[in-house]
Amino acid sequence: QVQLAESGGGLVQAGGSLRLSCAASGRTFSSTTMAWFRQAPGKDRERVAAITQNGGSSYYLESVKGRFTISRDNAKNTVLLQMNRLKPEDTAVYYCAAGCVIARCSYWGQGTQVTVSS
Repeated sequence: QVQLAESGGGLVQAGGSLRLSCAASGRTFSSTTMAWFRQAPGKDRERVAAITQNGGSSYYLESVKGRFTISRDNAKNTVLLQMNRLKPEDTAVYYCAAGCVIARCSYWGQGTQVTVSS
């Protein structure tokens, strides 16, 4: 069992940066692939980034490549999403997820709102 809690969302102007943090509890954190998803109003949820158990491999949505960076600290049970050069189209609720096989994840956080103004 893994419980997740996101933080770090907020309002930022286009071109700015935010760092999302996901604190996880549970013994299985270090053995699970972690991911960040987002869902904008009226749109489907999409996988933004993912990172494997030891951090050796990562995935990024094409539209965020070069701007977002996912990382994890297994000692602190934390996964981060550094978001730079934000665009209005990045506006969404961002969710942390664990126990992921590609886009299917077993555990989800409550989400944190990210709003990018133009």
